[in-house]
Amino acid sequence: MSRSIIATDQAPAAIGPYSQAVRAGNTVYFSGQIPLDPATGALVQGDIRTQTRRVFDNLSAVAAAAGGSLAQIVRVGIYVTDLAHFGEVNAVMAEYFEAPYPARSTIEVSALPKEAQVEVDAVMVLD
Repeated sequence: MSRSIIATDQAPAAIGPYSQAVRAGNTVYFSGQIPLDPATGALVQGDIRTQTRRVFDNLSAVAAAAGGSLAQIVRVGIYVTDLAHFGEVNAVMAEYFEAPYPARSTIEVSALPKEAQVEVDAVMVLD
């Protein structure tokens, strides 16, 4: 099976030896996105809601570059540095997704790159 690399300047460039996303067949695997401003590469400052919005904006840009949208995402992995923010992250996610929602896991981690409060990865299936 062939695979193609998905890249866009509308989302932050990878900060390591990985791609923003990889398409294999009709499935697109997204690398984790943290709340980096795509224009500057700097961490977006602000509360968990602000950071989570930036993450979903970044994921949306990568989805568009792959020829899809957030509506085609079937799985989301959310990593937060404090599970006390669970409700706020849910509220922001609800701004970007409609029912039926993708499958999801939410995991508390001790730290994220660049001291981000949230990171999200995803899997999208194109029609």
